[in-house]
Amino acid sequence: MTLEFNLFKFGFCDQISGTSVVFWEKKKRECSKIPSLSIQILQYEFLGPIPLDEWGPPMEKLVYLVMSRDQDNFKIVYVGDCEKTDDESFFVQHSQFKCWIKQSGSEKSLHLAILPMFESTNDYRQNVLKRIMTHYKPPCNSDDISKVTPNYVTRKTEKPSLESEKFSCPCCGSEMKPEKVLEKSTLYRCTGCGISDTKLNS
Repeated sequence: MTLEFNLFKFGFCDQISGTSVVFWEKKKRECSKIPSLSIQILQYEFLGPIPLDEWGPPMEKLVYLVMSRDQDNFKIVYVGDCEKTDDESFFVQHSQFKCWIKQSGSEKSLHLAILPMFESTNDYRQNVLKRIMTHYKPPCNSDDISKVTPNYVTRKTEKPSLESEKFSCPCCGSEMKPEKVLEKSTLYRCTGCGISDTKLNS
């Protein structure tokens, strides 16, 4: 899904396929020449976006969005997470950096938004990543999206067959043949003495 919205002086909102995306500028209570920006993705409030080349370390326990800017429109091209880094080349050395540039057209168009999660575990951050990837499908996460699997297992069940199992009669040793398949068990009858027995379906 492409995320696009128009930038105004103080705030803006757009509707994308029924999903409300809000991006606004927050003024600090004290006087400040640098405004604080935030963007809401799903129920998560990210700080930014700022030009990627203005970012500097350190960075710890957060989820980040790499976004491309085309005039006053933005779109998410990649979502990732960081445990901790002090490396100034963290983004330019990223394995998907070339993909970001290809999607945005130039390095100058790349912007960064972050979601600080200081007390989070890696599993929790991965869950946030999967939710954003599933909803927005960032183009540079295409390999990761294909690996996102549902957290449940489907299992094919087969109806027991009357010929599925054979065993000998405990009384006379003759063959026990299935006579009727029930919901959870099968009724068997001896071909010799006629005694019947039931066994749970496997």
